[in-house]
Amino acid sequence: MENNNTTENIFASNPALLNAIQGRLGSLVGRPSGYIESLPAEVKRRIKALKNIQSEQLKYEKEYRAELAELEKKYLKLYQPLFDKRSSIVNGKVEPTDAECEREDSDMDEDLDEKTEEKKEEKPSADPVSGIPEFWLTCLKTNPTISELITERDEEPLKALTDIQLSYLDDSEGFKLSFFFDKNDYFPDTVLTKVYRLENTGDYGNIIDGKAEGCDIHWNEGKNLTVTVETKKQRRKGTNQTRIIKRTIPAETFFSFFNPPVIPDDEALEMDEDEMQELDNKLEADYEVGEIIKDKIIPYAVDWFTGKALEFEEADFDSDEYDGYDDEDDEDDDDDDDDADNAKALNEPNTQTPECKQQ
Repeated sequence: MENNNTTENIFASNPALLNAIQGRLGSLVGRPSGYIESLPAEVKRRIKALKNIQSEQLKYEKEYRAELAELEKKYLKLYQPLFDKRSSIVNGKVEPTDAECEREDSDMDEDLDEKTEEKKEEKPSADPVSGIPEFWLTCLKTNPTISELITERDEEPLKALTDIQLSYLDDSEGFKLSFFFDKNDYFPDTVLTKVYRLENTGDYGNIIDGKAEGCDIHWNEGKNLTVTVETKKQRRKGTNQTRIIKRTIPAETFFSFFNPPVIPDDEALEMDEDEMQELDNKLEADYEVGEIIKDKIIPYAVDWFTGKALEFEEADFDSDEYDGYDDEDDEDDDDDDDDADNAKALNEPNTQTPECKQQ
């Protein structure tokens, strides 16, 4: 006990030492420790058997992923008419009936004060509003991850966002996100798309080669939010004449989502470890945003608009406690992403016998 206190006192009085040790330990994460190599031969033999068992399990994992993909496609077809009705109401194309607007009291609905306000008779506004203005912009800004991507300049064109739709690909187990826009001052495009191609390898469904496909945005003159223009005067020696030099530099914007990071071709792959890690982080972050829009924003849009989903995002609720939103699956997905590289070595099922002879 005395030794522990002494150690704590040393670190407390020397935080720089603690930071240095923590940094050193962090740099060792994922690196071989030599522990496995130091194990006795009979233990290594048993580990090979466990790996072969897991390879057999991955066969079923691959089947599970395939069936799950088909199930998702099946239910998207059932959801789509409801999503279409939602879009019609949001964009003021139809007015819901009184029956459609009736809400039963529910423990999972608005709090007591909000319920009381709902029961009050509300007078229509003098200047009626069509649909639900800024619906999708509000949904996106409410999500903590996506809100960090939206700059103040992005808000104006995102006010013209009328719908976000999900579709599944026929040629792979990937998906496509389509963003529909009303007429705006920034670009003439009515739909912007993002495609993620997935591969069913049985190892948690990685993106194929880290590849995601965006689309070109045809920006109107002077409205390109992905770049900023710097101007400076340049004076010519001897003549004292000046000229204006302009150059464009990349700018932070949500619309960079449609220009995803890509892995260079093998011939052009001259990246050091830090650059590879940075690229890997960008690919992972890009895919996370796509998954959030697919699994959270689109199916539970009204909960994000009202902020209700945020309550369950911040709290650790079980799926039984709230049918509309469950964050546990996404935590599992994050773990899957972290382990994907290690699991890739187990992609190919082992067909050799006996069970301890591993490829």
